[in-house]
Amino acid sequence: MPRRYALGRAEEATNPDSMRAALAEFVSTLIFVFAGEGSVLALDKLYRETEPPASGLVMIALAHALALFSAVSASINISGGHVNPAVTFGALVGGRISVLRAFYYWVAQLLGAIVASLLLRLVTNGMRPVGFYVASGVGEVHGLIMEMVMTFGLVYTVYATAVDPKRGSLGIIAPLAIGFIVGANILVGGPFDGASMNPARAFGPALVGWRWRNHWIYWLGPFVGGGLAALIYEYTVIPTDPLPHHTHHQPLAPEDY
Repeated sequence: MPRRYALGRAEEATNPDSMRAALAEFVSTLIFVFAGEGSVLALDKLYRETEPPASGLVMIALAHALALFSAVSASINISGGHVNPAVTFGALVGGRISVLRAFYYWVAQLLGAIVASLLLRLVTNGMRPVGFYVASGVGEVHGLIMEMVMTFGLVYTVYATAVDPKRGSLGIIAPLAIGFIVGANILVGGPFDGASMNPARAFGPALVGWRWRNHWIYWLGPFVGGGLAALIYEYTVIPTDPLPHHTHHQPLAPEDY
């Protein structure tokens, strides 16, 4: 199908659909970050005096997977259910979203993450968000590559289940598949660099907790990995010729996917 690269029309800036989509991204990102970072703080609370057991990583992965499944499901028919600046970037480089709407999404996602982190600090009686950092003994370059690979897998899954015009009924399980890949990646990458895959998920806790160690990794890695996944899927997997009539499917959200 044809790719459309656009800065965005002037009327799009004040279009009610754009406002609703940005609000959906704000709320969904808030839901995701609150549950995700909250699970980390809960584990810290439970095992303040000792090292958390290996099952703690499973708890964190499950919390992120379930929260992202819910967040994407809640917004997929309104905004496309990005809930992640790297996913929005993938949609942008794939020509699925205008620059203006991508900017709206990025602002909404970052604000959602910040508000979620502030709420967590309030309800936990001042516990400082942990955020992300590269584990001791793991180099920054290794952490960067880890983030690139994991986010590549995430955005590739988004494209396969939510974007591909041949997805058919597979689109129904898109939120579940997206949640699962994030949970699985946390089980793999969590002990090494925390497994963010999401600049907003990293930025909110970093700002509120004022923890900036290795923070650049959690922007560059997801953007590079997500952008590569979008380009590869967009230009090697999705057909450029019009599909037969019976294989056409409506996009999940207008002008997004």
